[in-house]
Amino acid sequence: MAKQFKPETLCVQAGWTPKKGEPRVLPIYQSTTFKYDTSEQMARLFDLEDSGYFYTRLQNPTNDAVAAKIAALEGGVAAMLTSSGQAANFYAIFNICQAGDHFVCSSAIYGGTFNLFGVTMKKLGIDVTFVNPDASEEEISAAFQPNTKALFGETISNPSLEVLDIEKFARIAHSHGVPLIVDNTFPTPINCRPFEWGADIVVHSTTKYMDGHATSVGGCVVDSGNFDWDAHADKFPGLCTPDESYHGLTYTKAFGKGAYITKATAQLMRDLGSIQSPQNSFLLNLGLETLHLRMPQHCRNAQKVAEYLSKNEKVAWVNYCGLPDNKYYALAQKYMPNGSCGVISFGLKGGRDVSIKFMDSLEFIAIVTHVADARSCVLHPASHTHRQLSDEQLMEAGVRPDLIRLSVGIENADDIIADIEQALNA
Repeated sequence: MAKQFKPETLCVQAGWTPKKGEPRVLPIYQSTTFKYDTSEQMARLFDLEDSGYFYTRLQNPTNDAVAAKIAALEGGVAAMLTSSGQAANFYAIFNICQAGDHFVCSSAIYGGTFNLFGVTMKKLGIDVTFVNPDASEEEISAAFQPNTKALFGETISNPSLEVLDIEKFARIAHSHGVPLIVDNTFPTPINCRPFEWGADIVVHSTTKYMDGHATSVGGCVVDSGNFDWDAHADKFPGLCTPDESYHGLTYTKAFGKGAYITKATAQLMRDLGSIQSPQNSFLLNLGLETLHLRMPQHCRNAQKVAEYLSKNEKVAWVNYCGLPDNKYYALAQKYMPNGSCGVISFGLKGGRDVSIKFMDSLEFIAIVTHVADARSCVLHPASHTHRQLSDEQLMEAGVRPDLIRLSVGIENADDIIADIEQALNA
C-alpha cells in the first residue's frame, strides 16, 4: 500500500486492492496454471524479464496478496508464502547457504527446527553451531567461522519462552557481515517488528496466531531489503554472481532490494516446491484480518493465568515474560511493550507424572500438537514435540522434563482458570 497505515488497517486492507468490478474479498485463484496469448509472453516470464503468473508452484495471485500483507505488517519489501513454518525456516537458510557453509543459531528454538538445522541440514553439507542466546557478544561471536553465512534466533522461543535480544544478535551478525534471521511467530508483527531492531529477514509459522483458527498449515519468509548482499558478495555468490539456470542473471543487479525473495521464489520454490495452497492462503488472510484484535486478548488472558499459576501452591515454577520477576521481563518490555504472546510454560510439584495427570484432567483445554490459536490448549513437549531430543538436548533447548506448554486462547479468562484449578485438584 502506498501509504504507511497502522497495523490494524494493514491487517484488514493490505495485499488486495480490487479494481472496478472486482471482488471486494480476496478471491481464491484455485488454478495450477495461467493463460497467455503468445509464446513470447510466456518465455519472458520464464526468463524473469516480466512479472506475472504461469504456474502456482512458483507464484499465485492469492498467495502473493497474502504475502504482501505480511510484508507490510512486518515493514519488509517482499515476502514468500510456504507450505509450513518448517519450510520457511529451511528456505530462509538454504537461500544463502550451500554445501560447505555454516551458520550460527540460538539453542533456544522449537524442537523441530533444532532437528532440521542440527540433523537434516547437516546431511546437505550445511553445518550449524548452537549458542546460548543469553551468552555475551564475545562468546557468541566465537562460534562464527570464515564460512558462516547467517545468525538465526526466535523472538520468543518455543516452548522455553526465552526472549531474544534482537539488537545484540543484529550487532553480532552485522559485525561478521551476515544477516540476522528471526522467527517472529509468537509475538507476530502486532507485538514485535524485528526489522525495527536490526533483523534482516523474518520467518513465520503462519499456522499459529496469523491463521488463528488451526485450519491451515503454512509459513512465510519476509525480507527487510536492508542487508547489503553486494557489500559481502564473496559470502553470497548465489545472490551476487550469475545464475546459469536463468541465463546468467544476477539477482542483486536485476532485482535490487527484491533479490533475496526473488531468488527464493524463482530458484528454490521452482526446484523444491512447498508452496502454500491458494485455499490455505485464503483462510490465512481471514485470520490476518482479525490478528490485531486477537493478540491483545491472548496477552490479557495469559497475563491473568500466569499470575494465578504463580500464586498456586501446587505449581513449582512459571515462565511468562509478562511477570515482573521473570528473567526476560526487561527485554520483553523493550521489544514488546504492548504484550508478548499467549503462551505460558510452567511445571508442577511432583514432576513429569503429576504434569501428565494434570493435563489428562483438563476439560475444555485440549491436549493437541498445536499452539497459538483461538482455543486454549496444552502440551508436554518432552513427551510430544521434543521427544526426539535427548535429556541433554532438551536442557540445551531450555525445555525442562516437567515443562507444560499452555497456549492461552481467547475464551473468558475466568473459565480458563477454573478449568486449570479443577485439573490441579483432580
